[in-house]
Amino acid sequence: MQRIDERSLVATTKPGLVILPTPELNAETPAHLLDDDITPTTRLFARNTGAMPVFTAGQTAAWTLAVDGCVHEPRSWTLDALRRDFQPVTQIAVLECAGNGRAFFKERAGTVLWHHGAVGCVQWTGVRLGDVLQHCRLRPQAVYTGHHSPDRYLDDSGPAISRGLPIAKALAPETMIAFELNGEPLPALHGGPLRIVAPGYPGSAYQKWLTRIEVRDCEHDGERMRRGHYRLPRTPLHYGEHYDNSTFAIITDMPVRSLITSPADGFAARAGEPLIVRGHAWSGHVPLEKIELSLDGGRTWQQATLGPLPDRFAWRRFEATLAPPAGEVEIIARAADRQGGTQPLDSVPWNPGGYCNNLCHRVQGRIGG
Repeated sequence: MQRIDERSLVATTKPGLVILPTPELNAETPAHLLDDDITPTTRLFARNTGAMPVFTAGQTAAWTLAVDGCVHEPRSWTLDALRRDFQPVTQIAVLECAGNGRAFFKERAGTVLWHHGAVGCVQWTGVRLGDVLQHCRLRPQAVYTGHHSPDRYLDDSGPAISRGLPIAKALAPETMIAFELNGEPLPALHGGPLRIVAPGYPGSAYQKWLTRIEVRDCEHDGERMRRGHYRLPRTPLHYGEHYDNSTFAIITDMPVRSLITSPADGFAARAGEPLIVRGHAWSGHVPLEKIELSLDGGRTWQQATLGPLPDRFAWRRFEATLAPPAGEVEIIARAADRQGGTQPLDSVPWNPGGYCNNLCHRVQGRIGG
């Protein structure tokens, strides 16, 4: 397998994205470029934990996915065989990095300092992971899947990532093995030819360049499944406090969140005219309840209108017309889910990985001269 200049690829195919200063590729999308209901592939963020493998057309055509472990009938499929043996399905679902918002922690947390743009809402096409697993006839002791791919750390020291799913999530109807993104073959930059899609879970669970699914009789212990990776403390933790990674829980649900896509940060608008604010709001497995906007630092709130929900795990459009006073203005968006989960205004509980920081989104601008 070859390697490629990933930054040049992003600069060429995803103009407008911001490439973060990390050894591996991390490129996020400015909020105002995420205004589409379905995020164009050219505006979808990119996150690699190691070197991106690149394959020739012949290697892609010959790609195989193996399923083994706690199954009665281990099997393997080519791309064509997956399409032939299983009913293709399509869904719209949010893809969001667990570290989205990490840059807004007041204390040091994690390494990849995402702002608000490590997210997108796209159309996935593939087959249900549950259909594939059931075809192999799971053994009673099956409790977890382990996913394997050929990408390796930049120093070639080992696999870059090998995540997995609890068997209930693996069998859930929304969980997929995807081979198309927005109606086109899944690009290599986004995990093509095959990747896992696990809506509601963090993007780390959406394993890219998938070659093997190992059905386990225990929680998967692959690379980046241990040592605090993609985990949150079970009890509140303060910066500098001693902690034990064994007491952390794997992130299995992303928190409620919203994003203002218009006006853009730094906007200028005329005085005396209504200001239309729009964006998107979403949550993990708990449905979204409402979205509110504030012009006075969160003292008062105006509820926005929510558009239709395109799919269970998609984001929803919101819109509101505001009448801001002349001068410098800050717009704050706050989303809430049906179980009372609400975006925090100022801070979230600290965690060493910097995960799930869903602080309210703010944009600033000026009204009038």
